Amino acid sequence: MKHKLLADDAGERTFILVLYEGDEAFGCITAFAEREGVTAASITAIGAFRVATIAFFEFQTKTYRKIPVEVQSEVLSMLGDVAVDDAGKASLHLHVVLGFEDASTKGGHFLEGYVRPTLEVVLRETPVKLRRRHRADLGMALIDVG
Repeated sequence: MKHKLLADDAGERTFILVLYEGDEAFGCITAFAEREGVTAASITAIGAFRVATIAFFEFQTKTYRKIPVEVQSEVLSMLGDVAVDDAGKASLHLHVVLGFEDASTKGGHFLEGYVRPTLEVVLRETPVKLRRRHRADLGMALIDVG
């Protein structure tokens, strides 16, 4: 992965991250956010994956049901955010829509994706600190604006 700072104005930084074949996207973006000290940001991305794992949150069981995607797919849209978790680490929440050669799509909570050939990520940081707190009643972590 390579990155470049595109803008730095009043505490708001914008980066482009370019991931290459074989990079695991969720891990690369998380490591970048940690390294740069990002505590609040929005993320958008496009590109493609060799394989990926998405998930669907099943409210009754309060668990994510993993959905493996074991074929090449286009990342038609990836949207999400970065906050800080209960341990003070970067916490990503990403959703993705994947497109396939027959023009069908699949989407869900993004867990993992191995890039082929590239993934272009724009990370827009804001000068605040967002905290994502685990909610035992829901079985997930949500941003706490209080």
